[in-house]
Amino acid sequence: MVIKIGIINCGNIGTSPLIDLILDERADRKDIDVRVLGSGAKMGVEQVEEVTKKMIEDIKPDLIIYIGPNPAAPGPKKARELLSNCDIPGVIIGDAPGLRVKDEIAKEGLGYIIIKCDPMIGARREFLDPTEMALFNSDVLKVLAGTGALRVVQNAIDSIIDALKEGKEVQLPNIVINETKALEAMEYNNPYAKAKAMAAFKIAEMVGDINVKGCFMVKEMEKYIPIVASAHEMIRYAAKLVDEAREMEKSQDTVSRKPHASDGRILCKNKLIEKPQ
Repeated sequence: MVIKIGIINCGNIGTSPLIDLILDERADRKDIDVRVLGSGAKMGVEQVEEVTKKMIEDIKPDLIIYIGPNPAAPGPKKARELLSNCDIPGVIIGDAPGLRVKDEIAKEGLGYIIIKCDPMIGARREFLDPTEMALFNSDVLKVLAGTGALRVVQNAIDSIIDALKEGKEVQLPNIVINETKALEAMEYNNPYAKAKAMAAFKIAEMVGDINVKGCFMVKEMEKYIPIVASAHEMIRYAAKLVDEAREMEKSQDTVSRKPHASDGRILCKNKLIEKPQ
């Protein structure tokens, strides 16, 4: 049985560019078929409504995942309204501002995954250009991967896929990814490596708070530019901590790897020179 998955990508958080690829990293899964629709950088009501309706009415997948910043904003709220009124299971994936509406999302009959270490970018024109944007997102992605946050997302979606394949009732996720959940999923063996990854996660959380201050609360240019610049420096060092943590695991040949089999099963291995089981 092939499960069709629809992904609606509106705006951008660090998880967005790879949300489809973490489900099929070698492009050889035979049990899923994925379609991605997006609204680009903007996530206004009009853009979100257009792509969400197209996904529901034209693609008609077995599961819909909506991903983007701030699930409480007007655009994402419109997506939630449309998804809650269709017969397709839906999951909202968002960043820390989604904590304010997670109970509303659940009442709407949708699942949610809120990623606390997926921070807002320092979106001030005097500071942020395309190069800085790309560097920030590459650092965020490394933190998401190395702390285990991406693995929590992948595991949650894979669980839904398994239920659909087996004809069981779908249990939609109600997950807030904190450092405990993320690090548990990553299965670090070296306690110092785990500590570095934990530090990276907590720094990334702080980055979001600092960028909110720099983007929305401080009005003087001479003050907000250093604020957002400092947040970008912080995420750069968080990414370095993740690098150090993984190198420690490599040195002991204990890196946790969990590839997908072609039938969708999640395999497991720790040593470099061994087959996943």
